[in-house]
Amino acid sequence: MKNKMFQILSIIIALLIPLALIGLGLRLLLTTTFLKIEYNMPYFPPDEYGFTKEDRLKWAPYAVEYLINNAGISYLGDLKFDDGTPLYNERELSHMRDVKRVTRGALNVWYAMLAILLALGIWSKTAHWEQAYRQGLRRGGWLMVGLAVVIGLIVIAGIVVNPNVFWGFFTAFHKLFFEGDSWLFLYSDTLIRLFPIRFWQDAFLIAAFIALGGGLTLGTGLEK
Repeated sequence: MKNKMFQILSIIIALLIPLALIGLGLRLLLTTTFLKIEYNMPYFPPDEYGFTKEDRLKWAPYAVEYLINNAGISYLGDLKFDDGTPLYNERELSHMRDVKRVTRGALNVWYAMLAILLALGIWSKTAHWEQAYRQGLRRGGWLMVGLAVVIGLIVIAGIVVNPNVFWGFFTAFHKLFFEGDSWLFLYSDTLIRLFPIRFWQDAFLIAAFIALGGGLTLGTGLEK
């Protein structure tokens, strides 16, 4: 009976690993370091409406910080250009409230996954089912490798073959978490000027590489 239970737990661990690794990728992207790297890429598209690289590096960190701090929407709503014009319009602020809700929820899930995996790891040592635990880690690692490869191929195809490939994926992603067209904006809106589609292509691609590296580490590093 115990062996069967441990095997079930091993399967659960395998399913939790992709969530943990995707959460790791998300958290690493929510940093000013990623912004600096991304905006300094030679291929990153210029803003047709006048933002310089320095402007983007000035304003974008506020958006990222808002997603992980405890501030209200006034944190962004109070931001203004030099002429006194609000940085974000009401539609953008409404969307950022939704993004914060989704982001905080995703990070909370990530923290929970890490806590569960750690607790199960400790239990596996004390209850002597460490082999099943490690098997779950390996399987989860390889599952993450498969998912990361699929996501990476979608992004690459959208960059070098047909933009509609990534746009379809990007649209499906937003429809999963947001209602209607609340996430669509004008090219002249601040959110698009700071975070054009190439930004999101790179974000998904880097997250996929992070998850791929973690998956390979678990899948191969724990082999006997």
